[in-house]
This record gives sequence, C-alpha cells and structure tokens, in this order.
Amino acid sequence: MMTPENLVSSETSTCSSDLNISMEKKFSNDSSARQYNCEVCGYACIRSSDFRIHMRIHTGEKPYKCEVCGYACNENSSLKKHMLIHTGERPYKCEVCGYACKASGTLKIHMRIHTGEKPYKCEVCGYACNQNSTLKQHMRIHTGEKPYKCEVCSYVCNQSSTLKIHNMIHTGERRYTCEVCGYACIESGTLKQHMKIHNGEKQNTCEVCGYASNYSGGLKRHMKIHTGERHFKCEMCSYVCIQSSDLKVHMRIHTGEKPYKCEVCGKAWHQSGSLKNHMKIHTGERHYKCDMCSFVCNQSSDWKRHIMIHSGEKLYKCEVCGYAFNRSGNLKTHMKIHTGERHFKCEVCSYACDHSSLFKIHMRIHTGERPYKCEVCGYACSQSGSLKKHMKIHTGERL
Repeated sequence: MMTPENLVSSETSTCSSDLNISMEKKFSNDSSARQYNCEVCGYACIRSSDFRIHMRIHTGEKPYKCEVCGYACNENSSLKKHMLIHTGERPYKCEVCGYACKASGTLKIHMRIHTGEKPYKCEVCGYACNQNSTLKQHMRIHTGEKPYKCEVCSYVCNQSSTLKIHNMIHTGERRYTCEVCGYACIESGTLKQHMKIHNGEKQNTCEVCGYASNYSGGLKRHMKIHTGERHFKCEMCSYVCIQSSDLKVHMRIHTGEKPYKCEVCGKAWHQSGSLKNHMKIHTGERHYKCDMCSFVCNQSSDWKRHIMIHSGEKLYKCEVCGYAFNRSGNLKTHMKIHTGERHFKCEVCSYACDHSSLFKIHMRIHTGERPYKCEVCGYACSQSGSLKKHMKIHTGERL
C-alpha cells in the first residue's frame, strides 16, 4: 500500500535527483490543504501533476517539441499555443472591434482598451495602465534604470523597442517611405507628420494669431512667442531663448566653437545655415534680384532689407527715443545705448563692450595681432579702418 511517505519519495525522484529536491506533502482532513512545496523557490501547489510541471523550470526539462521548427517547452498547453504561429489560427476574438489573438490572456488585456480598466497603478505618481509590463517600463522613469544599451555607441534607453529604432541610425534602415516624394524615415509617426506637408493639413493652430503647424511641437514653440516664456538661459550673458537648440548655437559665441567649415576656403561658422549661405559665394548663386537696381543676393532676408532702402521703410523702432532701423539686429545693438549693457568684458583690463566684433578688435591690443597689412611697405595694424587711412599716404589722397 502506498503511504504518504512513499508518495513523497516517488514524486521527488521523478522530478530531479540532480537537484536533490524534496517535497513535503502535508495531509489533513481537508483535501484542499494537501500541498507540494518546492524547496528551490518556495512554490506550492495541491496537485502532483502541477508540481511535476513546475520542477521542469529548475531541471530545464522540455519534453514537448514542435515538429515544424524544433521549439521545445515544458507544458503541453504551451506547445498548443505555439502551434498557432504555424497554423495562423487566432481563436480568441473581440466582439467589439474584431481584434483576434492566439491566447485568452491576450484578449483579456485587449478588452481593457474598451472597458477603460487600468488595474496597474504607479505608487509614485499615480500613473495607471492596463498591463503589468507597461507599468514595469514606466517605473524605469522614476528609477532611472536604462537596461538597453547600444553596442555601437554609448546610447542607453529603458525600452527594447526604443533601442531597435535607435539602431536604425547606425544601419541606415528606413522602413517607412513617402510615395509622393520618396522621403524615408525610421518611425511611422514621422511619416504621418511628413505627409501633412503634401496634403496641406495643419491641425495645430494658434488661437492668438492664426499661425498653423503640422507638428504639435511646432505650435508649442510658437506659443512661447505670445507668453514670453524663455526656459533656456545663458550663464555667461543675459541671452534667453525658447529652444535648447538655440542655446547650444548661442554658446558657441562664448566658446568660439565653429564646427561648420567651408571646404573651399576654410572659413568656419557656428551655424549650418551660415555655411549654406556662404557656399553661394563660391557657386555664384544669386536667386534674389532687385527690380529697381542691379543688386543681387543669395538670401531672401538680404533682399528684403535691400528693398527697404528704396521704400524707406524702417520696421524696427526704438521705444525709448523713436530712432528706427531696417534691421532687427541694428535695433538690438542700439538698445544697449539705453540699457548700458556690456556683454563682452576683457579679462586683462577693465574694457567692456556690447559687440563681439569690437571685443575681438580690442583683444588684438593684448595679443599684438595685426591681421591687416600694407602690400606697399609692410605696415600692419589691428583694424581694417586703420589700413584704409594708411593707404592714403601712398595714394597721395588727403587724410
């Protein structure tokens, strides 16, 4: 007759002799209290069959194998679910939207979209979601955990899907292509935004002035013009701006960094746009022509300013003294007369000024730099104006 002690011995030997795992079956008058305990992880169950299946986790035993692809698992039910991949069968269907899936658990999660149920809540910020895995990903925002690392560069992130998208930067893969112009991108959302260029759709409209953008981010940036919001501030001067990218460009004024270099003449700038405009000098490109004189230029902004010479229009007026200019930059420079603002200060002496160009000229006093040289006698000076005056000595022109 099989005693409880013999049953324990039999079950233990069946599961794994290598792990030396034993189980304890506790009996009582209540049959539901019979329990098999795993000494490896603490798992407990009532039926010996469940316990056998569980022990395969520790032993690595996978007796159920797929004849199509060789996939192996430790439960017959898992193999049945796997086979749906090959058959394409999706037996579980949503009665609301027709969504179909292979597992009942997947359908339960899907139904939460329709019911609005969000059983998983963040204890830190109250965020709620319908999947446990989504909550785990969310928690990485609070913990700062970024377990997914790029093998090519130092980029790290908190989601595997984000890493996959990032890797396309290195591979050059562009999954989504515009059928109108051939534009290609990595993400479907980017392509959707791009398509708005072709259909003229601009869903994001400013309620103050009517400005429209096909990007929500573009509207957010625009609204800061009306609110006067300036999040990004320069620690070296009083410059403030709306975008972090603008601050990065501005900081190059202080650092002297000029990453954009002309391959023809070697001249460098701190903005890519400046280099593009400069290249037109070498190509001879002059798109913008004045109808009133022979003036031609390669920038629309220069053309607009030139036209003001003929029209006499001066859009930029000083609110303090009424003086007007046809360039916003000139007005900004003028305003420093009223404010007494001096951004540029010499570390050698007490000199201060409001123009980077004046500051460069001043620093030549200390460095001894004399970039302007006379081709007749070799005279050198620190300012172009001084060289012009000097040249009158050779030309006989009265000073």
